[in-house]
Amino acid sequence: MKDESIEQKKERVQKIIGILKKTYPDAKCTLDFITPHQLLVAAILAAQCTDERVNQTTPALFKKYPSVEAFANADQAELEEIIKPTGFFRNKAKAIIESARQIAADYNGRVPDDIDALTKLSGVGRKTANLIVGVAYGQPAVIVDTHVRRIAARLGLTSEKDPTKIEFDLREILPLEEMTHFNHLIVAHGRAICKAPTPLCEQCPLLDLCPYGQQRMSQKRQTEISV
Repeated sequence: MKDESIEQKKERVQKIIGILKKTYPDAKCTLDFITPHQLLVAAILAAQCTDERVNQTTPALFKKYPSVEAFANADQAELEEIIKPTGFFRNKAKAIIESARQIAADYNGRVPDDIDALTKLSGVGRKTANLIVGVAYGQPAVIVDTHVRRIAARLGLTSEKDPTKIEFDLREILPLEEMTHFNHLIVAHGRAICKAPTPLCEQCPLLDLCPYGQQRMSQKRQTEISV
């Protein structure tokens, strides 16, 4: 896989996706939401917090604030109290209120479906913008979270460290129809097998397609032989 061409990477990533779809047939976005704005709020809350904890917090939150306007007019102290379990609650409350005000003022209360517009909102970076565009609006999107950053590098799909550069590397090789779903597959794989810091390479269905895994297993065999 060294000196692999773009076309060869495209072929390999197709195989990777096929295997992951069979391995994780139920892979999907793990944040609970109904509307695009609820997904936006949940994504802000998910920073430095597990999706599970966010999903425990959002039912009461969305009941108290059922619309963009309700969030825009929220009392920050009251909002902070509800979202406190997700951590960094002051900054998150501020971002949620400010982004709701921006959406109400600039987009007639509708969350934009454009990455450039989304990244102008308070608390929204490219990862969250791609999540909204891909999951809420069904457009091809590359969501680069910690799992994708780690596993794309291990699979040799990118050598970049910067999330935006990783995103554009992946856009070059991922099929349009699989772009958004790729994130969900990788998240499922990262939680089950390709963990940080110790991946379970012996159990990995992608081992034959993974330069990192092959190198790691080779080193393990050499260590066993030398012992």
